Amino acid sequence: MAKVKNFKTIFPAISIPFFEDGTINEVQLRKYVKWLASFDEIGGLVCNGHTGEITGLSRAERKRVTEIVSDEVGDQLTIISGINCENTIESIEMAKEAKEAGADGILLMPPHMWLRFGMSSEAPFQYVKDVAEGADIDIIIHLYPATSRAFYPVDTLVKMCKEIDHVKCIKMGTRVTSMYEHDIRVLREECPDISLITCHDETLCTSWFPKMDGALIGFAGCVPEIICDAWKAFKANAPINTIREHADTIYYISEAIYGGGQPSGEAHARLKEALVQRGIFDNALMRKPVLPLNDEEKAWVKAGLEKSGCGKVTL
Repeated sequence: MAKVKNFKTIFPAISIPFFEDGTINEVQLRKYVKWLASFDEIGGLVCNGHTGEITGLSRAERKRVTEIVSDEVGDQLTIISGINCENTIESIEMAKEAKEAGADGILLMPPHMWLRFGMSSEAPFQYVKDVAEGADIDIIIHLYPATSRAFYPVDTLVKMCKEIDHVKCIKMGTRVTSMYEHDIRVLREECPDISLITCHDETLCTSWFPKMDGALIGFAGCVPEIICDAWKAFKANAPINTIREHADTIYYISEAIYGGGQPSGEAHARLKEALVQRGIFDNALMRKPVLPLNDEEKAWVKAGLEKSGCGKVTL
């Protein structure tokens, strides 16, 4: 019987624990993802996202991470692996490797050269189409901010959704509120079967209001209990005061990690520090060039966890 894939859910983008020598701590990674799988609103996991330091991992390490996660919880959850590459041929190869490693789909990021140089209007559609057909794997489109040169306009997204069968979901990273809501409404009308999920860690509850189907956020891999409780309230159409209470709970740790800004390497380091303070990771080691946090930053994370009521965890 074929596995039922869930693209309308909470997807934590997981962090990766390392030993002091910089190698992957497989035992700790397995315990971590098993813990995340215990939350009933988490229907999938994303490995090799930016939170998972994809740009700092080797190609072999990315595949191994996918293998570990799939082996540990692939029978319970939809497993997605990020693809970050500068050319189509290698993107297809890496997508095939993710599939071989047990991934149910990929999170396909734009080639980062587009962030610097932009792209022709036809390039994003052709890129996604080529990878989908070449690897024969389902895809979550990673939409970059509207302020970046790698942003996909809504007409491009509609074309992808209508003409590429493997496109199942869009990670809506627009981060310009008026455009975010406009594009969601267009996509709902034109492509009603496509899952639309937020990736706005820093304004999570606000970004859920346009009737989203879930979230793909690193934040959910750090404080899943408060994220899942808030999502339950949204799905149940809870009273606005209840929603505000959830937003207030989330705010303090969100501010401690993201500081009101978009996710970044330093934010991912603060998130990993939160995992250490919660007793989930042994250390907060990041792949350089991201540098260790100072004592002031660690104290900021600690205060955020305390104010949001997120204490120690026993795995």
